[in-house]
Amino acid sequence: MFELIAAGLLATQGQSPALLQSSNLATWLDQGSARVLLEPQNAPDAGALDDLQTYLSELGYFGWIPRDQAVWVQSSEGVLASHQGKVPLPAASLTKIATTLVALTTWGSNHRFETTVSATGPIESGVLQGDLVVQGGSNPLFVWEEAIALANALQDLGIRQVTGQLIITGPFSMNYEEDPLVAGRLLRQAFDSRSWSGEVAQQYALMPADTPRPTLRVSGGITALSPAQAASLSPQRLAVHYSLPLDQLLRLMNLYSNNFMADLLAVELGGGTGLSRQVATLTGVPQPEVQLINGSGLGVENRLSARAAVAMLRAVEARLISQGLGVMDVFPVAGIDVGTLKGRNLPEGTSVKTGTLAAVSALAGVMPTRDRGTVWFAIINQNGNLVELRAQQDYFLEDLADRWGFAEPSDRPQRQVRLGDPARVEAATAPLAF
Repeated sequence: MFELIAAGLLATQGQSPALLQSSNLATWLDQGSARVLLEPQNAPDAGALDDLQTYLSELGYFGWIPRDQAVWVQSSEGVLASHQGKVPLPAASLTKIATTLVALTTWGSNHRFETTVSATGPIESGVLQGDLVVQGGSNPLFVWEEAIALANALQDLGIRQVTGQLIITGPFSMNYEEDPLVAGRLLRQAFDSRSWSGEVAQQYALMPADTPRPTLRVSGGITALSPAQAASLSPQRLAVHYSLPLDQLLRLMNLYSNNFMADLLAVELGGGTGLSRQVATLTGVPQPEVQLINGSGLGVENRLSARAAVAMLRAVEARLISQGLGVMDVFPVAGIDVGTLKGRNLPEGTSVKTGTLAAVSALAGVMPTRDRGTVWFAIINQNGNLVELRAQQDYFLEDLADRWGFAEPSDRPQRQVRLGDPARVEAATAPLAF
């Protein structure tokens, strides 16, 4: 007989551009939004325990060991069913739930990362007589479209050519390339449509038809400087590029499970150690159940309990509700989104985060039901065939949905994501003074 555990209730109570700011965890905790305590539980759901037993038996049929699996199912009334729910296991991209939670807590859903462009010389007859300095601000999604919009804004200032160098400083990445020289080469290519590759042209074709094709040429080379070295050049600000708001960045990160974006954000949030510490504080889950080395989940050293995954999701929801949003605004929704949900057969309206490594398949999310209301769940599987593990996860959730009845999910507001929006570039209005 597989061990079925239903003990220990986690009762979680309940994104204008800004510079990076530190997290004010104490204020949020004082507001009661994250007072998560281990409390006496209501009786588990007998039907859910039956479905869990069937699920574990099916895994056993394939020869997969019960101790390699973990499940936690919870509603607002208490833990409905659990198997090894408090055991930390390799959780793959469920780690991105931690990154999402700490990012929202630290910056807020409307935070925008800034990339500042400055000049070291005057603009004369369309020629910048000096260097172009790009100060990165940790934007995790600065891609071709964003660079094209920035180039057009600079051309609107009358710049057609830069005689000096393109200087990269601060945390600047482009197209998921962190090396400043590589990112700088990509940026210079995007600035001048006469040097575009087919890839750039393809992304440009997705932009509005009236988007100009920039022809801003940087004549000099590309140099990487420290912020102090760049500041010593006394550059004058030309423009500021603002990223998409954080909630949209997180949604795209989670929809496609983008490891680069998650790890870049995590660096700004204290790395794996910082994430682990803050998650434990925000959820009340014991620290041993949250063991992270990065923000993406790459590596089996990232370990979470199924209980911790559910607690993080509930904390994300509590944080978002206060900002007029919900979990479905930052995680993909079955029946609406594709991304990592392609090929899955999950109950419609279920908002989830997937996780996959070579020998790990994980799934956590929230499912609306008629009889139990909102049901939160996390499933972590190891050492089995990934395709079949995913199928069994889907069957298990479908059984729960059939048992408790389908509930129409709340409508998710349609928030258009537009890469390369010129409205997110703020150009200088005063002439440069040298």
